[in-house]
Amino acid sequence: MSRVDFYHLQKQTLEEVLPKLLGKALELHKNILVRIGNEERVEFLNSHLWTFDDTSFLPHGSKKDGFSSQQPVWLTAGDDNPNNAELLFLVDGAYASPQEINQFERVFNIFDGNDQNSLEQARKFWKELKNASLDIFYWKQDDNGRWTQAA
Repeated sequence: MSRVDFYHLQKQTLEEVLPKLLGKALELHKNILVRIGNEERVEFLNSHLWTFDDTSFLPHGSKKDGFSSQQPVWLTAGDDNPNNAELLFLVDGAYASPQEINQFERVFNIFDGNDQNSLEQARKFWKELKNASLDIFYWKQDDNGRWTQAA
């Protein structure tokens, strides 16, 4: 059964958090799929991941870069999984059905808690996954920006 972790952004932006979470996920030596809400944001985040920090490197690509099967992190707005990812990140309102989620070992749903639409969408998604009897966990940021699991 897949594990789904909801990450409630309150103190930092997606652009600040995503590179850190991807870096940690890459330490598991598993391929990662980042599904993004729309194509424009795919290319924005693709560029951002190359430039967010001069001292680190996150190997990744998108349709624009090609070589999808060779990319450890693949960014897409579609339903494709060309790098046979075991980990799925859902950002910017991207969606995966409970059936699709079961194809991944772990799913990270990152949502902006400062945006009412994003918050409502996350609550609806949580209920859908709960009704599908998936293992769901909720994480929020403390005052220092560290992730803590909430009950």
